[in-house]
Amino acid sequence: MKEYDEFVPDVHFELIPIKRLVSNQDYQRSLSVQHVKKTAENFDLYQINPVKVSRRNGINYVFNGQHTIEVVALVSGSRDTPVWCMVYDDMDYKVEADVFANQQRFVKGLAPYEIFMANIEAENETQMAIKSLVESYDLKISKTKAPGMICAVSSLECIYKKYGFHVLDRSIRLCVGAWEGEAGSLSSGILKGIAILIAAFGDTLRDDVFKEKVGAYSSREISRLAKERKAGSMGFAEAMMIAYNRKVKKGLSWAKLYSGKKALPPDIEADMENEDEEEYSQEVWEYK
Repeated sequence: MKEYDEFVPDVHFELIPIKRLVSNQDYQRSLSVQHVKKTAENFDLYQINPVKVSRRNGINYVFNGQHTIEVVALVSGSRDTPVWCMVYDDMDYKVEADVFANQQRFVKGLAPYEIFMANIEAENETQMAIKSLVESYDLKISKTKAPGMICAVSSLECIYKKYGFHVLDRSIRLCVGAWEGEAGSLSSGILKGIAILIAAFGDTLRDDVFKEKVGAYSSREISRLAKERKAGSMGFAEAMMIAYNRKVKKGLSWAKLYSGKKALPPDIEADMENEDEEEYSQEVWEYK
C-alpha cells in the first residue's frame, strides 16, 4: 500500500553464494579472525541473520554481515555456500558508509539479566544449573540490587564456565556464610574474588576461617581495600586474603595466589620477602 512506502525498505531477498559477495570497502572494519573462529565453534543455524548487500554496477557489496559470511564459509568449507541477502539497489558508496557507521547507533543491546532469563526460558543447561544453585541458598537472580538478590549474572556464568559447578557452589556458600546475603556482598568483584581464592588454594582455604575472619569485615570494607589494591577481581581476592591471613604466623601464600602470573605486584613481592603477614595485615586494616 502506497501510504506505507516511506516506512518499508525497497529491498528484495536473494540466496547469493559467498564467493559473489564483496566486503573489502574502506569503511568496513577489519575482519576479526578470532571472532570468526569462536562463532564457528558455536555455530547455530538459527542465529544467522540476513546479510545486508548494496548492489552497485552488478557487484554485491556487503555493508552488514561480513563476519557472518566468513563464519558460514568456514563451517561449510566452501565459498560456494549461499547465504540469504537483503539486497538494496538504490544505494551509492556514501550512503553505504553512512548506514554502516550509524546502523548500531539506536540499537538497544540486551542486558546480561535479559540474556540470562531468555536462556532460562529456553531451558539451556548452564543457566538452569546456575539458577537452581542460587535458589538452593535462598537467593534469587535479579536485575535489582537488594538483600538476597544477585545481579551479577555474567560473573556467575563466568565462574561456572571457567572453574566449574563446584567452585561456583563454594563461592556462593562462602559469600553467604560471611555476609548472610547482604546486598553489597553479592557483587561481581566479591564472587569472582572468592572463586580465585578457591581455585588457587582448594581445601587449604578453610570455610570456617573464611567466614569468621573475612566475614568480620563488611563487604563495603572489602570493596574499599580491593580498589586500593588492584583493579578487577584480583583486587578483591587480595583484600579477602589479607583479611583471612590477619593475625596468623603462616597464612595463605601470596606466591600460590599468583602462581602462573607474569609478575607479582611490588608490595606483595616485598611482603613475601619479609614473611611478616601479621604485621602487614594489621597495617592495611588501620583505617578500620
